[in-house]
Amino acid sequence: MLVLSLLSLAIWLYMIFARGGFWLAAERERGAPAPALWPEVVAVIPARDEADSIAVTIGSLLTQDYRGSFRIVLVDDESADGTAQVARRAAGADGRLDIVAGSPTPAGWSGKLWAVAQGIAAAGEAPRYLLLTDADISYAPGALAGLVSRSEAEGLALNSLMARLACASWPERFAIPAFILFFPMLYPFAWANDPRKKTAAAAGGCMLVRREALAAAGGIAAIRGALIDDCALARLLKARGAIRLSLAERVMSLRRYHDFREIRRMVVRSAYAQLNYSPALLAFTLAAMALVFLVPVASALFARGGAEAAGLAAWALMATAFQPTLREYRVSPLWGFALPAIAALYALYTLESGLASARGQGGLWKGRFQEARARQR
Repeated sequence: MLVLSLLSLAIWLYMIFARGGFWLAAERERGAPAPALWPEVVAVIPARDEADSIAVTIGSLLTQDYRGSFRIVLVDDESADGTAQVARRAAGADGRLDIVAGSPTPAGWSGKLWAVAQGIAAAGEAPRYLLLTDADISYAPGALAGLVSRSEAEGLALNSLMARLACASWPERFAIPAFILFFPMLYPFAWANDPRKKTAAAAGGCMLVRREALAAAGGIAAIRGALIDDCALARLLKARGAIRLSLAERVMSLRRYHDFREIRRMVVRSAYAQLNYSPALLAFTLAAMALVFLVPVASALFARGGAEAAGLAAWALMATAFQPTLREYRVSPLWGFALPAIAALYALYTLESGLASARGQGGLWKGRFQEARARQR
């Protein structure tokens, strides 16, 4: 127990002081001087059964105070709930919305990326930027101008914002801040934004992509089977130019998690894909999560002497690392000490993701088992 406690403490010391300051929430949405000419932008929205949120998303995009040419391509991905009709009503007489009826997903493609590919084709070659956005994202009026001005000023091939997630229900307050912490723990934003580092990451809800860079990299077809499509796109484009990933101030997710079943589905859908469908990597990940999050608690509560002290120190460090995210989401700082329990829940969901894959039911989303199709590449 002493050895495990010291190893866990060493890991937390490394993460606090040497892992890109991932826990500080310092990489944030910022503006830049306005460009001399505002380039053309087309928003591409893949939408499958998104009638509950699409009106807000379309409305927020059409009310952007963007001074350049801007239009929207919505790809209706075989929706059964009237998504296209709701979107059309939300746009009203505004002619900047085009709706494309999506075709069936071919083998080797994830459903979302096939819809994105159709939207990009419909956007044509005129736009300088493509705003790849989910159908459940709301944009404050200046968000698009801020994205474009920073992309122009820094010459970015990809400028992504991690949308602010809802955190009102009890399950959301329990699980969502930890999700926000775990993502930069895996992909430190400062490292993703550093051209000298290999780390590449993006947040799929809001990605402003330079069209020419994407075309030069082989287009969306180059990542057609990816279930973690945002990070796959970031890796693809970082080889072509600078990328940036930041926490959003003016971009909000509309998706709500009213119970733990909805959070479970979110994690189970893609966790095993994140591990490259590897049973060995799944086993290693679960063991590592136990070492990092559970050993400190066990040592602090049940050990004595040096093991107890090391466990308490590691537990205090993880609670400290959680504080900036808890403040961001207005959750009590005492939740920092619950991080081991929250991590245990995510570990269970990760295990379930691997088991779902073994049953041929991986990547379930909107009635599709996307993993089996994607792995036909």
